[in-house]
Amino acid sequence: MRVMVTGATGFVGRALVESLGNESGAFEVVAAVRSRASSYAHCADVVQVGGVDGSTEWQVALTGVEVVVHLAARAHVLDDNSADPLSEFRRVNTDGTLNLARQAALAGVKRFIFISTIGVNGAQSFGEPFTERSAVAPHSPYAQSKYEAECGLLEIANNCTMEVVIIRPPMIFGVQAPGNFARLLKLVSCGVPLPFARVNNSRSLLSLENMVGFVKTVVTWPGAASGVYLVCDGDDLSVGEMVHALARGMARRSVQFPFPKIIIRWLAGRLGRENMYVQLFGSLRIDAAKAREALGWRPLKTSRQALEDAGQKFKSG
Repeated sequence: MRVMVTGATGFVGRALVESLGNESGAFEVVAAVRSRASSYAHCADVVQVGGVDGSTEWQVALTGVEVVVHLAARAHVLDDNSADPLSEFRRVNTDGTLNLARQAALAGVKRFIFISTIGVNGAQSFGEPFTERSAVAPHSPYAQSKYEAECGLLEIANNCTMEVVIIRPPMIFGVQAPGNFARLLKLVSCGVPLPFARVNNSRSLLSLENMVGFVKTVVTWPGAASGVYLVCDGDDLSVGEMVHALARGMARRSVQFPFPKIIIRWLAGRLGRENMYVQLFGSLRIDAAKAREALGWRPLKTSRQALEDAGQKFKSG
């Protein structure tokens, strides 16, 4: 099976390319990259496609491809000073995705797997966990651009034979993860006291190993796999429990203290970090029953196990 992975130099993309490429000849992997700065000579054919937007030419990369896994996206833009952030996200995440999907359908691709975000459903869950039937409420320009891409993909799928699979993951974590998880690793490793002692939130997470495992399940699933899937490790944790697990992996003592959330929220607002506050103190729960029942997928690790592993790997360098 010939599989093309976009965003192949990213946190998830690199792990997926290497996992598929090391499957003893089961896959021919095409790693679509912006430039040839990174080499996958041992496990993939590298094709340089440049930037991803509505005018990217994919014909060479798509030759003979049966499955596309589209990971390339504009994300982790903490200080976006552009006049119209949503337009910038749409250019890559919406226009770039739909341009690729149209060319993939014309090239005879059988299955198009799009990595979206749980942010399409919202920044927080209240009461019941999110499922595939939950209402959508994109909470950021990034999530809005991903949702618009989802809608466009479903329209394309209605007019061709190519299957479209949409995956909405929560925060994907691992020792090389970017963004807030990387900051949390550093804080825990330094032994900095953290104000999470009385935080009773509950968050669904997804380890890198489980994310790669689920995508591979979708890639190889023999029947029809079209539709939207929410996926997570399955053991929801508070931010304090996340810190404890990381500290255990680092063989460090977890130092946490109580602090009024209202003050932290005020400080986050003053610093323009409201989203970071929600990620640390809000709840976001996911029910991944459809992924387990429809595709027979099972997570390889719990979040606790994967967090301890990440802490241990971070400590060892």
